[in-house]
Amino acid sequence: MDSAGSEFIRLEVDGGIGTIRLDRPPMNVVNRACAEEIQLAAGQAAQREDIRAVIIYGGEQVFAAGADVKEMAAAPAERMGELAAQLTSSFATVADVPKPTVAAIAGFALGGGCELALCCDRRIAAEDAKIGQPEILLGTIPGAGGTQRLPRLIGPSRAKELIYTGRFVRADEALRMGLVDEVVAPGEVYTAARRWAEQFIAGPARALAAAKAAIDDGLDVDLSEGLRLEGEAFAALAHTEDRVTGMRSFLEHGPGKATFSGR
Repeated sequence: MDSAGSEFIRLEVDGGIGTIRLDRPPMNVVNRACAEEIQLAAGQAAQREDIRAVIIYGGEQVFAAGADVKEMAAAPAERMGELAAQLTSSFATVADVPKPTVAAIAGFALGGGCELALCCDRRIAAEDAKIGQPEILLGTIPGAGGTQRLPRLIGPSRAKELIYTGRFVRADEALRMGLVDEVVAPGEVYTAARRWAEQFIAGPARALAAAKAAIDDGLDVDLSEGLRLEGEAFAALAHTEDRVTGMRSFLEHGPGKATFSGR
């Protein structure tokens, strides 16, 4: 296993999968240093050709219990916008990784932890996980994407209920509302995330990146503009080695038998 990291965040690479590991015990609270390190790790994961899929993981006890309230409380009011912008920028780097990403959620994913999980393509939670945006209980609101990504994922009515009340959602309810995509037994969350990620190791990397960009970018525009974006991405893939390989393999051997290079 290849591992690189800073004080609180490690990027571990094993068999084509990059794991961005949060390690700030006991609760993986995200402070400014963590935010900077998450951004660095996500940028590296995006650029490394030996990484085909990415897992965000905080360990089997806790995903991330939120932003560092002590740090925020000590900051002058005029710097709150700066702190929010830094977190937003850091998490946006995770959302922009041009590869399949999955959050492996154990324990708490609250506030900034929930917002970080929302940046992934998929969320897998342990049965005893608790997820929420409790910022309202501190007299504030989510400031790193929660008011924007959460309603896009589960709809505005459900998102407002969670944000207005600040309540914690258990894994089974999160699954029903679409906040997470899979629930597994405690202790199995990383294994399940890795199982999902492994299916993309030998996939057509550029086509996967194009599909992700077309979907994510299309959500922010109207249908006609989204269709234009899709068409451009589709046409651009015509020049890739994997497109040629995939179509030739289909014609000669049928679907699902191509060996892709990622180029």
